[in-house]
Amino acid sequence: MTLAVLHPGTGNTLDPADAARLAGELSVALRAAGASTVDTDLREVVERAQQSHEPVLVCDDNLVAHPSLLWMLATEPAGRTTALVVPDPHGDLRDDRGKVLPAPGGDGTVRYGGAMCVAPADLPVLAKVADRPDVLCALLEAGLVPTATPVRLLKAALVHDAAGLADARAQVAAVDEDRARLRMAVKERDDFFTTYAVSTWSPVVTKACARLRLTPSGVTAISVLLAVAAALAFWQASRPAMIAGGILLYLGFVLDCVDGQLARYTRRFGAFGGWLDTMADRAKEYAAYAGLAAGAERAGLPYAWPLAITAIVLQTVRHMTDAWYGALHDEAAAHPRARAAGGVGARLSAASTRVQGDTGSLAYWLKRIVVFPIGERWALLAVLAALTDGRIALAGMVVCGLFAMAYTLALRSLRALSMRVGVLDKVDTSRFRDDGPLVRLLLARAGAPAPLAFAALAAVAALALVIVLLTDGVDPSARIAVALVVLVAGLPARARHGGPLDWLVPAALRAAEYLTVVAVGVAGEVPTAVTYLLIFMLTLHHYDQVARMEKAAPAGRATGDPLGWDGRVVLLIAAALAGVPTAGMVALAVVVGGMFGVNAIADWRTGGTRP
Repeated sequence: MTLAVLHPGTGNTLDPADAARLAGELSVALRAAGASTVDTDLREVVERAQQSHEPVLVCDDNLVAHPSLLWMLATEPAGRTTALVVPDPHGDLRDDRGKVLPAPGGDGTVRYGGAMCVAPADLPVLAKVADRPDVLCALLEAGLVPTATPVRLLKAALVHDAAGLADARAQVAAVDEDRARLRMAVKERDDFFTTYAVSTWSPVVTKACARLRLTPSGVTAISVLLAVAAALAFWQASRPAMIAGGILLYLGFVLDCVDGQLARYTRRFGAFGGWLDTMADRAKEYAAYAGLAAGAERAGLPYAWPLAITAIVLQTVRHMTDAWYGALHDEAAAHPRARAAGGVGARLSAASTRVQGDTGSLAYWLKRIVVFPIGERWALLAVLAALTDGRIALAGMVVCGLFAMAYTLALRSLRALSMRVGVLDKVDTSRFRDDGPLVRLLLARAGAPAPLAFAALAAVAALALVIVLLTDGVDPSARIAVALVVLVAGLPARARHGGPLDWLVPAALRAAEYLTVVAVGVAGEVPTAVTYLLIFMLTLHHYDQVARMEKAAPAGRATGDPLGWDGRVVLLIAAALAGVPTAGMVALAVVVGGMFGVNAIADWRTGGTRP
């Protein structure tokens, strides 16, 4: 439930009768949005909310708006503090990647829309500023960074006189609220392929799903079935099957967009849903890789499984950098004074902001495409599979993925240096590093500095071992030496991880572990499908951690694999030296996959995750 407050609006000179009528309408809208009570004393409501651990919906009493906007505020999917914002090129606020930040001097992009929902975790800050007339400004001054809820196709205005009230009511009445909500369920800024090949007609499917009373998770399940059917079609490898697989992959991606649109349209952000959507996206894509590789092998085309392994490793490491760069950017947005005044990174950031603001331009779409997002990946995969074969499709994914990773890694590293903030030191570092008992209890006692340098060394050593094994081979003692080099990444586990580039540590550790798996597979002549299976299970484990962070979900039962990356590396090397690398990989895949499944089912049954 939610507690609501009608807060006195500044400069309100409405006639008492009009003010009373508007207050009554707002009270009805607030209750429809989920408010259990509507009061006018902010401090008293905050005290009650702190006791009951409920959010507080604060609404100016001179707001004229579509009721759906208040509903959207009260149902923010991650349960974070959010504020309604209205576009204004000379506003005193700016919307930075979905975060509301002050913009003194009138050079902002938005202004306050007159309503906000304060999450339980931020109520102590609200209590300190409850007596201020400008509550949002006071919260921003106190260091709170709310998420932005833009009005987009709906209307919201703070009125001060009878003429303004009449004009605002007319603007609200002129908009078909349900039709606007359906269109707003589509992401405002999406990939090129998604925007023009999916979002043009997906709202029709979203509306149909709503009428059929399908849940977003139910739509996700159907999209998974279509992706699995596509993978099976790719495995058949005949031309009709490859074409069918491409079509099924496209339809599965459409439903992958629809599940999020349905959640935003119906405001049904159930526990487990957002996490499931993220995990399903990765599983579907990697299942398609496996289907293409198996089909190419069936057709007698060599090197397909190595390409699939390269694609899954590359894409997962890329996603790890994406997740942590996003967290770093949010941290920098919350502490703008920490940013440097100049430098290459700052200039790149300013240039990126200008390009992102010029929506629809060629530069804007090139910037969206070059990072090779999910829409473009699935489109390329479907088209190449339908027109060529699995090996060429996988090669295309690898080539484009390598270019995108080089581009994003270089630019983001330069921009990160200008931010002068850390992010990995703000969380449970050991958990997100995926450290096991060997690192936690033994290696980390050394307390070595420069965690990124050690993690990068581990990744490079593992890559070097793979290259040597693919050429001339290497004796067992050298394998042990490289394994020891990989394990030194655990030495700085207790270091601060607050450096400007330490957000790359999780990605480097993932690369080191996956490449060690590849090296063991090559050295032990393990079937490439088994190597792929183990890496696939490891990616599910690591995506689980990141998905919970990105969705602001509690840890639930997912405490991680007790072996950690270090324990798994030791077991893999031991299995290789014992002459049973295939059995070792299969056993490890069962353990990692089994623990992931148990944790996921337990969270689903107990509601342990949030969207």
